[in-house]
Amino acid sequence: MRLSKTSEYALRILSFMINSDMQVFSAKYLIDTLNVPDKYLRRLMTDLSKNGFIKSLKGRDGGYIFAKNANTIHISQVIDAVEGMDRYEGCIMGFGDCSDSNPCSLHENYAPIKEQLIHFLSTTTISELKSTNVLKF
Repeated sequence: MRLSKTSEYALRILSFMINSDMQVFSAKYLIDTLNVPDKYLRRLMTDLSKNGFIKSLKGRDGGYIFAKNANTIHISQVIDAVEGMDRYEGCIMGFGDCSDSNPCSLHENYAPIKEQLIHFLSTTTISELKSTNVLKF
């Protein structure tokens, strides 16, 4: 399973911010560097700001900075803020009512994988995305 474009971009932005020595990031700099469409980036920054992960600084030297310690921001929280975790917590085949007592044809095989994915997303923080080996954003 792959993350949606919305979640990919949000995590790409925060991963880039945590891996950079810069403190303040202008929207233009992020758009140009990460190749994220302008409107998309600005909407994501608004969502991330509303949820308290980043904050916007006004003025000539303004831009975006982390509002919270990256050690306290989990990947699942970011996904939930920009699109919701429903697509990762629900049925892989899209059925509304899929459970052990009412399974879809993939439920038995996918349930343990889904559990591992949710655990990974819920326990991995943005600070864990910091690496000297990252070459792609």
